[in-house]
Formats: sequence, C-alpha cells, structure tokens
Amino acid sequence: MPWDENNYPDSLKNLKKIVRRKAVEIANALKDKGYSDQRAISIATEQAEKWYQDHHQDRDPYLKK
Repeated sequence: MPWDENNYPDSLKNLKKIVRRKAVEIANALKDKGYSDQRAISIATEQAEKWYQDHHQDRDPYLKK
C-alpha cells in the first residue's frame, strides 16, 4: 500500500510538511521500483531535504549560506 499525507513512516513525522510530502512521493516511486521500505525511506528523506534546500533557499532565511 502506498504512503500518503495521512499514512507515512514514523521516521518522516518530524520533517516539514512540504518536505514530508516530497519524501512520500519519492519513497513511493522507489518502492514501485523494488526498493525495500527502509532503503526507500532513507533515500527519499535525503533527496527531499536536498530538493527543499535547492528550491526554497530564496524564501527561507535559515537556509541561506
């Protein structure tokens, strides 16, 4: 069963909502490709956080370098 905004792994609960949404999207795609749940979550979390930093630096003053 794919994850969604209401049903996702506990390890994603502390992410910002927008990052969690992206991580769920990525994790579901990885699961469809045959990745284990744990590996999909790990990769998706890392990629979603990178995506957020790359696309929201201008809007979030805490992300500016």
